Amino acid sequence: MAYDDITFEVEDRLAFVTLNRPEKLNALSNNLRGEVMHAMKEAEANRDVGVIILKAEGRAFSAGYDLSPARAAGDDSPYVHPRSGLPDTGSTHPGPMEWSRHVVATNWTIWELAKPVIAQVHGYCLAGGTELATICDFRIVAEDAQIGYPPVRAMTTMDMMWSPWHLPMAKAREFAYVGDSFSGMQMAQLGWANYAVPQDDLASFTKTFATRMAHIDNDMLMYSKRAVNRQYEVMGIRTGLWSGTEIQGLSSYRPAGGEFGRRSREDGLKAALEWRDGPFRDFRGRYDSAPHERPLATGDGPGSGYA
Repeated sequence: MAYDDITFEVEDRLAFVTLNRPEKLNALSNNLRGEVMHAMKEAEANRDVGVIILKAEGRAFSAGYDLSPARAAGDDSPYVHPRSGLPDTGSTHPGPMEWSRHVVATNWTIWELAKPVIAQVHGYCLAGGTELATICDFRIVAEDAQIGYPPVRAMTTMDMMWSPWHLPMAKAREFAYVGDSFSGMQMAQLGWANYAVPQDDLASFTKTFATRMAHIDNDMLMYSKRAVNRQYEVMGIRTGLWSGTEIQGLSSYRPAGGEFGRRSREDGLKAALEWRDGPFRDFRGRYDSAPHERPLATGDGPGSGYA
């Protein structure tokens, strides 16, 4: 099938799934997410493929979930459920605060995939982009990549609360509370990434790593992946990530929960991002037009901002 927001290629024992919305910093629209999961299953079904590499075009792996109206998939998209407009996870996830539950349900597809997936990360890897990379089996990152979760500053808690599973406790809290970005080098030192390499070497290093693994037969890789996954499941990772989705829903109902959404509707998304990041002076907060000394958000009632 033809894809609009990704590309899919097979080379020898490797499959390459490439996010391909560079003009939007590979923001994760529903159609793009649906295409990724479809391509992953195509690679899984191909007996010639041993390892899958998830990468991206342009200057970012992914800036996170698409917060614009372009998030919605077209009515004719074959990669989303016709009732929900979301990648099909079995449930259509009706209800007002089901976004994060759907995110986690979708990401379990990669967790359960019979083949290992390597995320090749460069540039910005933010918010939902971190979740997509984290659910992969391995992460190889550019040393200067920027990995962070800025939505926790003003929107909601992390949709998929992965940081306690991959980072030391103090850093897990810093990542989840403040939203500052860490470099690829730092994330390798903390254990989230397997390797951090210079940007110019990223593609070749990742391909060499994947090719080495692909010398192992598919069934052995499947059982190794399943054996490791089940250990984490015994330790409670499924329960932990599911419980995080309930807290994410609650966080959107706090008094200030609607502030970001209101500003986005009234002033536009870029202005809302400048307001969110202004005091931190990073991301959109770097701009001179950002409110660097803005008042603390107090809110005007419950909202439903997506992280």
